[in-house]
Amino acid sequence: MATRYLYLARHGEASPNESDLTENGRRQAVLLGKRLQGIPISAIHHGPLPRATQTARLIGEYLDGVPLHVSEVAGDYVPYFPGKEELSPDFADFLLRFLDQFTPEERRKGPALAREALERFSGPVDGDETRHELVVTHNFLIGWLVRAAQDAPEWRWIGLNQCNAALTAIRYTPGRPASVLFYNDMGHLPLELRWTGFPPELRM
Repeated sequence: MATRYLYLARHGEASPNESDLTENGRRQAVLLGKRLQGIPISAIHHGPLPRATQTARLIGEYLDGVPLHVSEVAGDYVPYFPGKEELSPDFADFLLRFLDQFTPEERRKGPALAREALERFSGPVDGDETRHELVVTHNFLIGWLVRAAQDAPEWRWIGLNQCNAALTAIRYTPGRPASVLFYNDMGHLPLELRWTGFPPELRM
C-alpha cells in the first residue's frame, strides 16, 4: 500500500439558480488551478452538477493532461441523517429541523453515496507509488470526509463549512491515522474572492 493525498475543493461561486458559475466563481476556479500546478495530481473527480463540472474544467486547464472523471459519488447530497439520541439536547431540535427539509429519497440515497465516497476516495492506495487526487465537490461531502479522517461521530459533518474554491488536503499513510494537512484554505484567493458560500455570521 502507498500514501494517498486527497485534495478537496468546493466549487466556485454559483449563480442564483446554480446553473452556472459567476464571474467571481470562474476567477476562483482559475486561481485554484494555478495553485495546484506543480502537484502531481493524477485525476480530477467532480460531481455532475454544472457548478462542480465547470469548476473542475477550469482547474483542469492548468493541470496538463490530468483526466477529469464525473462521479455521482462526488455530488451534492446529505451524507448522514442522525437520530435525536445521537445529538446533544442543546442543539438536537435545531439540527433535526434543518434535516427535515430533505425528502425520503434523499434520505435513502445520500448515505449510500457517502459510504461509497469513503470507499473510493479515502485510505491508502494499492501499489507502491504515492497518489495525489483532487475531488471538486460540495460543502457536505467535504465535511463528511474530514469528519471521517478525524474519526468523529458520523453526524459531525454538520457544521463543517467550506468556502467556494477553498482547498482542503488529507493524507492517508499506511499504518498511520489519517491526517488533515490543511482545511478550508483560501490563501490562493484575493480578499474580495474569499468567504463566498460561507455563512455570513461566520466570515472573518
